[in-house]
Amino acid sequence: MKEEFDRLYETYHQSLFQYLFYMIRNREIAEELVQEVYIKVLTSFQNFEGNCTERTWLYSVAKNVGIDWIRSQSRKKRKFEGIQFEWSERAFELSDNAPLPEEILIHKDEAELIYQMIGKCSKDQQQVIVLRYLQSLSISETAMVLGWTEGKVKSTQHRAIKALKHYMNGSRIKDLKAV
Repeated sequence: MKEEFDRLYETYHQSLFQYLFYMIRNREIAEELVQEVYIKVLTSFQNFEGNCTERTWLYSVAKNVGIDWIRSQSRKKRKFEGIQFEWSERAFELSDNAPLPEEILIHKDEAELIYQMIGKCSKDQQQVIVLRYLQSLSISETAMVLGWTEGKVKSTQHRAIKALKHYMNGSRIKDLKAV
């Protein structure tokens, strides 16, 4: 069991952390929630029937842990939208060995804008964007994680992309007016 748990941890830890970070938008809380995910995995691993892939199962557990945390916060009169992104230089490292400072700033600004625009999308759209594009899950895996049909994932994805384009265009127009 220990070897299997270690393998799961090594294989999925970083991607589960990123998923929870995108969902919660706070590094420390996401780290705590990943630990909670693995506690749940450890206690319920013997019940895993293999009806889906272990990746899908882990993301489902992570989704439920994240939703539980959000619900607990809303009960405490905190709003999910009020939580700000925590930006880290490591999140925007470029693969080039010697990038110019201007290139780093441009990429960081673009990524920050995209994350802000994702925050304007509905909760369902945010979930689909994160799972499909940031975590690279397939449509069927995303449907399993969210407990939706594949059709609902596809239509939500389409609406999310359309909304992002709209928000991005609106943001660029505001930037041009500011100049």
